[in-house]
Amino acid sequence: MKKVFLLTLVIAGFATISCAQVKEIKAKIKTPNALCEACKVRIEAVLKRTDGVVFVDVNYRKGETTVKYQTDRTDIEQIKTAIANQGYDADDVTANEESYKRLPKTCKKFEDGGGHPKPRTPAPAQPAQ
Repeated sequence: MKKVFLLTLVIAGFATISCAQVKEIKAKIKTPNALCEACKVRIEAVLKRTDGVVFVDVNYRKGETTVKYQTDRTDIEQIKTAIANQGYDADDVTANEESYKRLPKTCKKFEDGGGHPKPRTPAPAQPAQ
């Protein structure tokens, strides 16, 4: 009986220790050329399939992606690379050129003839009269 009790205690101890080491981190990644619902769907789909990603939300109005991930299974660089492999810039990682070419025209940058709106430039200041 003592052996069964001790074995159960040891197994419970290892289970507690292994669960305590999993750390989740929340990060925001700038995705400036993800500016429509189709971009959001494409990025969220690939990140939800990425091992270790617990939560993902693409805010295309702000041009940023919020990700919550487990540090023992993935890291921020792998997540940025996954986004770049879909054809989108992710912070300092530039989009994969071949993947960018395969994006629909509506998801490409304005400079490349895409459907995203031209970046706004501030109106010139009116001279004081």
